[in-house]
Amino acid sequence: MKSFTRLYSRLDETTKTKNKVEALVSYFESAEPLDAAWAIYFLSGRKSIPELKRVVKSSLLRSWAASAAGLSDWMFEECYDTVGDLAETIALVLPESGLVIEEPLHLVVEKRLLSLKELEEDAQRLSVLETWSQMDARQRFIYNKLLTGAFRVGVSQKLVTRAIAAVSGLESNVIAHRLMGTWRPTAEFYDALVSPDTMDADSSKPYPFYLAHPLDSELAELGSCDEWCAEWKWDGIRAQLIRREGGTYIWSRGEELVSEQFPEILKSASNLPDGLVLDGEIICYEDDQVLPFSTLQKRLGRKKVGPKILSEAPVVMIVYDLLEHGGEDCRSMPLHQRKELLNGVLTSNFLKANFIFSPIVEFENWEDLALKRQTSRERRVEGLMLKRFDSEYGVGRKVGDWWKWKVDPYTVDAVLLYAQRGHGRRASLYSDYTFAVWENENLVPFAKAYSGLTDEEIRQVDAFVKRNTRERFGPVRSVKPELVFELAFEGIQESPRHKSGIAVRFPRMSRWRKDKKAEDADTLERVRALLKVDGSNK
Repeated sequence: MKSFTRLYSRLDETTKTKNKVEALVSYFESAEPLDAAWAIYFLSGRKSIPELKRVVKSSLLRSWAASAAGLSDWMFEECYDTVGDLAETIALVLPESGLVIEEPLHLVVEKRLLSLKELEEDAQRLSVLETWSQMDARQRFIYNKLLTGAFRVGVSQKLVTRAIAAVSGLESNVIAHRLMGTWRPTAEFYDALVSPDTMDADSSKPYPFYLAHPLDSELAELGSCDEWCAEWKWDGIRAQLIRREGGTYIWSRGEELVSEQFPEILKSASNLPDGLVLDGEIICYEDDQVLPFSTLQKRLGRKKVGPKILSEAPVVMIVYDLLEHGGEDCRSMPLHQRKELLNGVLTSNFLKANFIFSPIVEFENWEDLALKRQTSRERRVEGLMLKRFDSEYGVGRKVGDWWKWKVDPYTVDAVLLYAQRGHGRRASLYSDYTFAVWENENLVPFAKAYSGLTDEEIRQVDAFVKRNTRERFGPVRSVKPELVFELAFEGIQESPRHKSGIAVRFPRMSRWRKDKKAEDADTLERVRALLKVDGSNK
């Protein structure tokens, strides 16, 4: 636990990638396998162990900490409101013990976290209080982060992968592959992760997804258009379909096994040969038409899909890449060869009912392609994907070979109405906002957003919120309706769950409209007009 706390401090004190990797390498070089496995689990943001979810209610933690610190509940809440992070607040208000726990990380997790799930509330309280009393403020902070499920330290799985690769002497793509899918942090898992024997992929394990960067340059800068393959960017769930040893598995990009949500695809895939991995997009599709993403949402998160949902939300997999063929990893092949193989697989196995080969968008020049992109919304796609014909299938997000060229988002000018403190490094700043638009003489909450502003702009908004608070509702403050922001979002649909009657996808702040007053913001009528453009409510 001491080493893991020291690692957290080193990672939290730097923004340089090199320093973060060095800190990770130093930790893993000396960590015991079981501690290393748990560290990877927490650092890579895993959430797959149900025993670690909502171990103790945050309301109980606040009450116990206030009592142990000799504070009234309202005083603790004031401290919490000022600090903005529960784990840090508890660590700060408790009296300093002068002690540190010498136990290894895995014992702290097993004895002081996982065991809480089996205890009654009073026994939980005694166990947590005992742990707090044996830790200094830094250890308490880490323990509280693990306890609340809010452990974050600005390290991606990619950096963890780089560090493990450096320690083991293996290639990063081997480590990335082994970290895919569902696994539990055990000593055996870590030993297998760093094993020099690379012939170990289990039958269900997917490959790391290759991701595209947003196109941020002129098309002409990409060179000759003859070198590029263009496809539609489908608005669905990115997935890999695995066929190995007679079994079929569907993995989402979020590394969730989602096979049971798409039984008709599983059934159709049973005709595929073993040793095959397909990459594509699962969408709702009927009568040769793409259905809105909101239709697909009816399936997501369900353990069992009944006849009604199967009928209302029929799905297909738009397949655009082949990662394994005949049991051989073919990611290093150029794209055009992978597509030729893929076309042969889908054609020879008569899978058209639930599998569609992603069509190539033919174009004569870049200007012609730009015109075709303008038809994206009527096709219910997000834009275009551009991929070099000779590109390999890489790992993670690389610049140069794959680009996503999305259509311009919808935009609405809205008024800041509510604010709440953020998380992590923004825990002391009001950075999570609720925006409203006009309906007659009233402002109606319309969307929430927390990204898009610079750090300096967030500090300015934070100062405004503190000066212009009208009311408090727990951690939320209502503010004087003065600030106007342009919100951008990808889609819009009717929603009876929202006061405005609409819901939007991926809202973010595209700019601060300092040139506009609150009365210049958009109306709900104007927002509703976008429903007709988007068509997602149909």
